[in-house]
Amino acid sequence: MQIAFRSRNVNIGSGQRERMEERLSHLAKFLGGIEKAEICLYEEKNPRIAEREVCEVAMYGHGHVVRAKGAGFEIMEAFDRVVEKLEHRLEKLKGKLLGRTQPHHRADVAKAASNGNGHRGPVKTKTFRIESMTPSEAILHMELLSHSFYFFTNEDTGSPAVVYERSDGTIGLIDSEVSV
Repeated sequence: MQIAFRSRNVNIGSGQRERMEERLSHLAKFLGGIEKAEICLYEEKNPRIAEREVCEVAMYGHGHVVRAKGAGFEIMEAFDRVVEKLEHRLEKLKGKLLGRTQPHHRADVAKAASNGNGHRGPVKTKTFRIESMTPSEAILHMELLSHSFYFFTNEDTGSPAVVYERSDGTIGLIDSEVSV
């Protein structure tokens, strides 16, 4: 497996690098076919954030991308948190792949779903009228409702759209393109 490191304002020693490579190669054994991994390490500059050291890992294989992000007081603590998340996500992906390809595993997946432990589905369903408005009006509605996103029909394009609050505090817009 190829492992690429990227870091901003973080120095990692060769011992830490070797430990990270070893842990990720161990994770690749959970699900064969993992071809490459990217590790991004950086330090948050905001003094209000206590756990400033951040680690993001993306693993690529089987046509899937598995990502996780973790933070900690030290870079290895953040990396350990990411590894825990990746273990869980890789096991879940492996279960889905087995259920899809091997018929005797489908019964196990169906049993787990009926117990509430398997596939996630909608817990609550809402129906509402989608209003036509500009993105700036949608941002205002989102802020008034204290939601992290707002679904609306974009008056400029006439298609469904979503405004959402990004993790860095800025606002994003997802505008759909209706195909005929």
